[in-house]
Amino acid sequence: MAFLKFNKSELVNLSYSLNREIVLANKTGAYCDTTIVTCNTRRYHGLLAVPVEKFGGFRHLLLSSLDESLTLRGKRFNLGIHCYGDIYEPRGHKYIVDFDADPVPCITYKIGEIVFRKRIALTPDQNQVLIHYELVNAPAKVKLELKPFLAFRNVHALTGENDAARTDFQPIQNGAAFCMYEDFPVLNLQLSTAASAFKYNPVWYKGVTLSDEMRRGFACREDLWVPGTFEVELKSGDSLVFSAAAGDPVNAASLKRRFAATVEKIGPITSFHDQLVRQADSLIREDAEGRKRVVAGYSWLLTGLLRETLYSLAGLTLYAKDDAKEFEEILDNLIEDNQERLTRRTTQVESPLFMTVTLQQYIAWGAKDKDVWAKYGPVLKKILESYLPGVRQEVAMQPNGLLWAQMDGVALSWMNAYINGRAVTERAGYQVETNALWYNAICFALAHEKKGTAFYKRWSAIKEQVEQNFQPTFWNADLGFLADYVDNGGQHLELRPNQLWAVSLDHICVSDEVISSVMRVVNAELITRRGVRTLSPRDIRYKGVYEGNQQERDEAYMNGCAWPFLLAQYCYTSFNMMGSAFIKRAEWLTEGFYEDLSKHGVGAFSELYDGDPPHEPHGAVSSALTTAALLNINWLINKYREE
Repeated sequence: MAFLKFNKSELVNLSYSLNREIVLANKTGAYCDTTIVTCNTRRYHGLLAVPVEKFGGFRHLLLSSLDESLTLRGKRFNLGIHCYGDIYEPRGHKYIVDFDADPVPCITYKIGEIVFRKRIALTPDQNQVLIHYELVNAPAKVKLELKPFLAFRNVHALTGENDAARTDFQPIQNGAAFCMYEDFPVLNLQLSTAASAFKYNPVWYKGVTLSDEMRRGFACREDLWVPGTFEVELKSGDSLVFSAAAGDPVNAASLKRRFAATVEKIGPITSFHDQLVRQADSLIREDAEGRKRVVAGYSWLLTGLLRETLYSLAGLTLYAKDDAKEFEEILDNLIEDNQERLTRRTTQVESPLFMTVTLQQYIAWGAKDKDVWAKYGPVLKKILESYLPGVRQEVAMQPNGLLWAQMDGVALSWMNAYINGRAVTERAGYQVETNALWYNAICFALAHEKKGTAFYKRWSAIKEQVEQNFQPTFWNADLGFLADYVDNGGQHLELRPNQLWAVSLDHICVSDEVISSVMRVVNAELITRRGVRTLSPRDIRYKGVYEGNQQERDEAYMNGCAWPFLLAQYCYTSFNMMGSAFIKRAEWLTEGFYEDLSKHGVGAFSELYDGDPPHEPHGAVSSALTTAALLNINWLINKYREE
């Protein structure tokens, strides 16, 4: 597709190309993440990062990069590129003439009469990256040298030359195996041709600089170990496959077939929706036991997080693939893994209550209401009861029926950025979204519980209390919107998007007049084409650009950045108010994300954007929240179009 291609003028411009990443992920949780010219700029970048069970399942980077060199008639051309402080050496990107990301990243180099092409694929069910090389054209035989840069470190850390590193290797079929430290998996580097040879010449490359980390003020230099080079001669038309795999060696003779099968399984992209579905699938992984979980985002966000899973589950499974089985499997695993957070304590007090919204989405999609309640009703009832007085320390129901959340110094909501240990948005007290979700959960439970039971009587009384107190507590008639939270000092009236939950859920306890007024204000001050701002630009604390040092970025994170996932709640309310008349507006709001598929994460959907125009993307380059929200909005558009 055109938006997944780059030309020579774009690729040789490092200020352009180094800000665009390719992210490949598979079902094992492994990933390949680098820039479109294969120069690593973040600590998370590398050709193969894999989860390591002995280290708690956290991802570790094994193969940082692989430099290719071509030698023709005694003249050597290095196609690699690395940063050392302010210097890039070698500068192999100058030979790149084309980049195409569909169906897998494909980079074409041209050096005089030599045309050389490489394609990168991550196998779907193994911790393995495959790189297919083809000498498309050459006037004579060419020697190809492959130089691997090994890291063997946690993706959040950096490494340096040290005496503990094991620098030996074991010969294997068409390659060599390495394991630099104890408890790491063995990294097997193999080629598809027996005509190749590995020349052992170990050396540490010192001071490799990650330019994006340097720009942000983080530790940015590391030393990488290069054990030697793989060499093979090629003539025009020849091809081979390089494999880097964690664990056991693979059958080298099958590498070409495996690469072809991997590319065929990925398939072509024919529409923007195809791209959404592909990204949705990449955000679901299986652990060593085959249990499925949602990856919050690549490359640094974690797997199996409660909030991110509940918010994105319907989009990634139901709206992407109509896969109810996968929906329930992931939800069941989440419940099993999060008993503590769901029913006893959590620092994101609204997250357990979002279980109700996830199930409401399931029912709206087509699941049978009675079956859903029969299976998940007991869990929801336990969640509700955990908010009663005396159960949780961080949040509890007050005599007025509302939930008060407070833990000194802790941000008890999704707005949980910190600067030097200080919460940027602590929001202690009655939080508007938490109480909106609380009311929605109570109403959902009562709608399924038999009248006359002790549960029904008790929770009907609580429901009435919330109905009586929610709007008077949060509504500010003078300003025309809901307070973000209320504490002992009264209403906190910074204009934030959290009030969207109070007007968009299936069960709400504010008047139609309040809904209309809230949406007018949100439309005027918070909505952008790339998401909903976390704070009004009129607020003195507003930070419209996510740039600068760590403190400056953290200030913008929840004080101005636009979050795409919030658009789903905005669209729910807008469709409820306007029906099919809102379709064109919803399409306009989502089209911008497709325009951005050649930015930040190529073919992926970013976590957040600047609140200020031109709304540049930031954060995780592939976000479960954003991907799911766009699928959710597409589902709403199709639903109202059919109606």
